[in-house]
Amino acid sequence: MSGPSTELVQQLYRTPPDRFVAARDAAVAEARRAGDATTARQLARLRRPTVAAWLVNLLAIRRPELVADLVQLADALRTAQRELRGPRLRELSAQRRAVVGALVVEVRKLAAAEPEAPPVGRLPLAEVEATLNAAFSDAEVAEQVRAGRLLRAASYAGFGEVPRPQLRLVTGDEEEREEARPARRPGTQRERPEAAARADRTTSRTDRTTSRTDRAAERAEQAERAAQRAARAERARQRRALDRELGRAQADQERVEAELTEATAQEQDRVAVLDGIEAELAELERRRAVAEQDLSRAKLARRAAERAVTSARRRAGEVEAAIEALAAEEGDADAGVGAAD
Repeated sequence: MSGPSTELVQQLYRTPPDRFVAARDAAVAEARRAGDATTARQLARLRRPTVAAWLVNLLAIRRPELVADLVQLADALRTAQRELRGPRLRELSAQRRAVVGALVVEVRKLAAAEPEAPPVGRLPLAEVEATLNAAFSDAEVAEQVRAGRLLRAASYAGFGEVPRPQLRLVTGDEEEREEARPARRPGTQRERPEAAARADRTTSRTDRTTSRTDRAAERAEQAERAAQRAARAERARQRRALDRELGRAQADQERVEAELTEATAQEQDRVAVLDGIEAELAELERRRAVAEQDLSRAKLARRAAERAVTSARRRAGEVEAAIEALAAEEGDADAGVGAAD
């Protein structure tokens, strides 16, 4: 067996979250009855989405063309961010806001058409909007949104893949000073007036001060860039740690959900066995009642027969007594006739 069909999986992820587990367990039981252990095992691993994730999945399943446009626009936006194309980036950002707003409206319409969806006033549309915005900055989130298999809402934390260029502030002070500085010719320093010498010394000190200021500013920029790199590295480390923790939590969740599914299946099997035994007991009770009625009728028939036998015996005794009496009378009569003779 190749596993569950795409239609079955989409049907499960179209199901509202409060009925997802029951629908999934029913599909697992059906696959087991059909002898498809692979499909049953893969279905048992499916996890219930949150309400916000279910709404995004519903959008991907019901309106895949709109989600495809979102994914395409997200790719273009990420490309513009990497290449630092300002005008194109502003244009795509405006398109993103319009697309996300339209998709949120579409999600509200789709939820209103679902008979068992939460009321519109209780829909987590803010989480839906945050997830759609995250798809523009995270290709993995965009793929999960497109596949309609999202398990929980996502959000953009602000450290995506937009590169920051290494910039240095350039001013025209140095060029202006070079242009204003008189040209020096070898051998003429001693011929200058004292005022010109003092001006040269002042200019030299100013140049040195400006140079020190530039170097300090450059060191400050370098320190800031180093701090930014360290902050990004720390956020990346925290993200990796959280991803590992999430992976362990999801693995534990999958394990206990699989155990729950197995326990539920065993419970259903035991319920079926108990139902069969109770049916057999009900049949035995019915047969017992019928047998008791037959026994009661047999007892009544026996008693009637006993009364009839008693009556017959009594009647037979009476007849025998009458016959004996008649015989005695005949004997007496015969004896009298003999004596007369």
